[in-house]
Amino acid sequence: MIRFDAAKLSELMANELARQNVTSDSARHVVASLIQTSLRGVDSHGINLFPHYCRGVVAGRVNPRPNIHVSRGGASTAMVDADHAFGHHAGAVAMEEAMALARQSGMGAASVRNSTHFAAAAYFGLMAAECDFLGFAFTNADALVKAFGAKEAFFGTNPICFTAPLHDEGPYCLDMATSLVSWNRINNFRREKRNIPEHWGFDADGHSVTDPGKATSLNPAGGYKGYGLGMMVEVLCAILAGGPIGKDIPPMYTLPLGSNKRRVSHFFAALDISRFVEPAVFRKNLQAVVDRVRSMPPLSDGGAVMVAGDPEKISLARRTNEGIPIHDAQYSEFLELNREFQGALLA
Repeated sequence: MIRFDAAKLSELMANELARQNVTSDSARHVVASLIQTSLRGVDSHGINLFPHYCRGVVAGRVNPRPNIHVSRGGASTAMVDADHAFGHHAGAVAMEEAMALARQSGMGAASVRNSTHFAAAAYFGLMAAECDFLGFAFTNADALVKAFGAKEAFFGTNPICFTAPLHDEGPYCLDMATSLVSWNRINNFRREKRNIPEHWGFDADGHSVTDPGKATSLNPAGGYKGYGLGMMVEVLCAILAGGPIGKDIPPMYTLPLGSNKRRVSHFFAALDISRFVEPAVFRKNLQAVVDRVRSMPPLSDGGAVMVAGDPEKISLARRTNEGIPIHDAQYSEFLELNREFQGALLA
């Protein structure tokens, strides 16, 4: 597998977005989110999405020069109209607003309407945790998760992200879809011509399949529990923002990119730790819990007991040194955008 140098790739991605008339703020957040996510090993929501996003700009699905409007509804709430911006940009504006509100009142929440795919929720949660807030990030998405007891999908993968600062390392970060896996992971298995594990996906009749090409919906995580959490996220996102629910959001991939605006909704919240306890004390206490969990005897020899975010931290350390891996098919998509991406390959 070939590998990209993260710094070189960041520069070339920013240049490509500038060539497409994308504002510097939008480009900065798109690049930072995708690079961070790939370095953390979450390939389904990292740089592999970049060519698709660029096609979305060209086709008119994504607004390259949005007028993002923020209005406050009270001492701790805000509404953000994204104007069909990159979700990475709109989400960062919303989380920054949530943190500003939290500094004033202890808690802040921001709802986002008229947005687009925002990639990894962790990007926004980590923004908060790195500033000594508890961070929460949610988004709805087009219907891909089979409704419990039904044949077809109704809600999206509707992720839940929670973050908190630690004393000796990067923040604790739980970033999980309310489905067993994301749809982009199904797409990755299709590209690699590999079967998916049983119960990841279902066909149009609601039957479990291992052929990723036959999958039309995903399994909710934990059966009816993940299904219920998916609906909770829908309430926080679409219902609060007055946007469409998952069933009514145009699909990300299967419709022509210029045919419909997607009007995705997000929800962000920040909680000021200092209103409860000294942040340094909080960080040390949570670090102690994390360290105790990791010190538990593993089930098998050579195994390790981890907390949420540990695999991503391991990947971050490795890929920072070794580069970001990319399959030939995705690399070809970069070259179709611009041959200059050859310059980002590690020697």
